[in-house]
Amino acid sequence: MVQRRDVLKLGLAAAAAPHDPHELLKFLCPPDGEPPDLATPSPPATPFKAELYVPPVMQPVPALQPPPDPKAHQLYDRFPPQKLYELHEQEFRWAYHPDPPYSDGGGSLSWGFNGATPGPVFHARYGEPILVRRFNNLPPVGVSQVTFALPSTSMHLHNGHTASESDGSPQDWIDTGEFWDHHYANFPSGNDPRQKLTSLWYHDHRLDFTAANVYAGLDGFYFLFDDEDTGDETTGWRLPGGKYDVPLILHDVMFQANGQVRWNPFNTAGILGDRYTVNRRIQPFFQVERRKYRFRIYNGGPSRFYQLFLSSGKPFVVLTGDGNFLPEPLLAESLYLSVAQRVDIILDFSEYNVGDTVELVNRLEQTNGQGPSGRMLDPGDPLMQFRVVAATGPDNSRIPDKLRPLPRFDPSSAVRERLWTFDYVGGLWTVNGKVFDPNRIDAGVEIGTTEIWTFRNGGNTWAHPVHCHFTEFIILEINGKPYEPSFIQDWEGGEEKLVPLLGSPTPWRLRKPIHRFMGGPRRDVATLLPGDEIKVIFSFQDFLGHYVMHCHNVVHEDHSMMIRWDVLQPGQGFGGSRPVSAVYGTEVAPPHLEPRPRASTFQQDQQEPKEE
Repeated sequence: MVQRRDVLKLGLAAAAAPHDPHELLKFLCPPDGEPPDLATPSPPATPFKAELYVPPVMQPVPALQPPPDPKAHQLYDRFPPQKLYELHEQEFRWAYHPDPPYSDGGGSLSWGFNGATPGPVFHARYGEPILVRRFNNLPPVGVSQVTFALPSTSMHLHNGHTASESDGSPQDWIDTGEFWDHHYANFPSGNDPRQKLTSLWYHDHRLDFTAANVYAGLDGFYFLFDDEDTGDETTGWRLPGGKYDVPLILHDVMFQANGQVRWNPFNTAGILGDRYTVNRRIQPFFQVERRKYRFRIYNGGPSRFYQLFLSSGKPFVVLTGDGNFLPEPLLAESLYLSVAQRVDIILDFSEYNVGDTVELVNRLEQTNGQGPSGRMLDPGDPLMQFRVVAATGPDNSRIPDKLRPLPRFDPSSAVRERLWTFDYVGGLWTVNGKVFDPNRIDAGVEIGTTEIWTFRNGGNTWAHPVHCHFTEFIILEINGKPYEPSFIQDWEGGEEKLVPLLGSPTPWRLRKPIHRFMGGPRRDVATLLPGDEIKVIFSFQDFLGHYVMHCHNVVHEDHSMMIRWDVLQPGQGFGGSRPVSAVYGTEVAPPHLEPRPRASTFQQDQQEPKEE
């Protein structure tokens, strides 16, 4: 039987060609009798024996050689980079756990950035543009010892308001020995301060290999600060900062008997692991002082959903939904995270005694990669343990009563409405009945306009976390129920509820916690559970070029639940799908200033689309 990897080895360029879904079935459907991924368990690992890995803050470099090309980037003259960075994709051994076999030979073969996974944390600021030069230093095919992934990479700054040539589109890949320059202008969409973001992450987005490459270790963190969320406990909102502001990325992983990472290339439904990792350590412990901490929790995938509780039964203080601040904090008994969703929380360990331990627990059952079963586990699976020790100094942090107001978009100003149905057709994951084709534009969006999109789950047994690049949306309806700006989506007593909570005259500290926090009114991931339909509104500002929308169960994305959409000049928008050649006058998507690799750009933003 010909394997999918063998097909792709025929030529990387072939990955960008249009596909006949029926022809691809023989490559994408699992063979008869393929055992479940978890039929062979991973080696045992003692819980809470590995210490949590906290990645370092990324440091700038004085210069880049060759220098960046200003012509390669939109708005470069208006937002010249004030800091320069080098990020290196590398192969190395990583200690997921100190017990053998995970510790044998120095650890599991992994990929990552600058010698670690997850990669370093970027501390970026609004008003301070930066440029990140990303080098692919991975061993090439045939040399790399991580054989399930492809050492041909892209890198997407998830949730970033970023020019398309720096966005990390799936077809904008580089191979071993090449680099790509990513210009991050670090200004909010439309220069609207209500559109600011805070907790972003970067991860591989290579066409057909996003799931495998991220599973191998290619992701990291990107924090955006401003004059309110300063990262300093003595200024602005005074949220916990410095070493008390900690990112936690969740990945569930399968391992072979020898402790090496295991991957099933035949699984097209979604990959589940039986070892929970936090920052790529199996069920780690983290020593915390008796004071407040800010934790930024990321669901890194590839396919598992989580519903998180504290073993102590105390509620979480929630600050953000996905990458943006709520208008005010709220209390929640649990956190529901579909793949790629994020949440910032405050935990106050002064409420515990020295020597106490508290576990972060997942209670959501999921038996296959298509999505959660809906049943709850009791007592659940612990992901990590907090160990309380004495404080080393005063706690200067605070939790403000108010955070950031929501942006407002007028639905009557929308120039178009679009419907996107996510479904499963004959062994392939589809959007509107089609598989992804980078040479087909499925939505022509005019810069400076507002549109209403409806995401519909066409199935009743699977879930799809739908992510759209470039800009966040505001929810208008969930399953036909109007979603007001004051609403919070909750679930209690076996039914969905929309709770009018934000803006309540009762202070947030005195309110009853909601049962399940699924995100605020503004998000970049729409969680489509079986049969769901969510209507949202977007505003498309500042940049031109190509972007994608896809299921962030990245196994579904790779097989091929994704569309391409483009931001075009005023008057050039269109409904339905068109070939790239009909819009730009070229068959190549996107055209690059080659020879690849060293021109870190494409030139679509310099081209005028054809007149209709």
